[in-house]
Amino acid sequence: MSDSSDKKAPEDLCHCLQQARRVVVLTGAGVSAESGIPTFREAQTGLWARFDPMTLASPEGFDRDPALVWRWYQWRRQLVAEAQPNAGHLALARLERLVNEFVVITQNVDGLHQQAGSSKVLELHGNIGRTICSETRQLIPDDWLRDQSAEPPPSPHHPQGLARPDVVWFGEMLNEVVLDAAMRSSAECDVMIVAGTAGVVQPAASLPAVAREAGAKIVDVNPDAGDISRMADWHLKGCSGTWLPRLVDCFELDSNNRECG
Repeated sequence: MSDSSDKKAPEDLCHCLQQARRVVVLTGAGVSAESGIPTFREAQTGLWARFDPMTLASPEGFDRDPALVWRWYQWRRQLVAEAQPNAGHLALARLERLVNEFVVITQNVDGLHQQAGSSKVLELHGNIGRTICSETRQLIPDDWLRDQSAEPPPSPHHPQGLARPDVVWFGEMLNEVVLDAAMRSSAECDVMIVAGTAGVVQPAASLPAVAREAGAKIVDVNPDAGDISRMADWHLKGCSGTWLPRLVDCFELDSNNRECG
């Protein structure tokens, strides 16, 4: 593994990226943190510090006190609404236009990749901006929610249903279609770039190993070394907002050279 904290991406990494035709990027909470969005644990501050995570983010917690869970997610939604995509998000949107096959697989629920312009995004843990019925899992339109005052609002899809965020809670299964697509993309890519995740939350943590086993090169972008950096071909020590634009510069340089040639 090559470990780099230099200002430029290593030359051999740039060459590898320029040859890649199928690129997958796996992002985690560190990418969102650079936009000022606290991680799940960091969001348990102030009033929320005294609550166990299972109280705020589990089906059992929602069953016990749906109003409490709803209010916490409404507070988190406000934090997300005030955030903007950072340089890392914007770089990945640029990268999508430069690679034949490109996918972002994210553990984040804030939708900032899409806001930055990425269209090929697999959301493993859902999206906090969407609301679903607790009974049927059908999406609930924003227009319906605006006309409701209850916390949480009732669902229009089921008489016993309540509105809840479209995120994966503790004890819930990931969306099989999304997970299958993530596994397939990981197994078929030439390069996987991992940014802002320590690689401890399953099943997302297994995706770099899937890519590696299939022959892909792994690039780990993270301020600290961890399990992923130990399996990676390159560990770029630092923030995603710093390194991702530099990696995209490698692709753009190759694209410009090919246009000139």
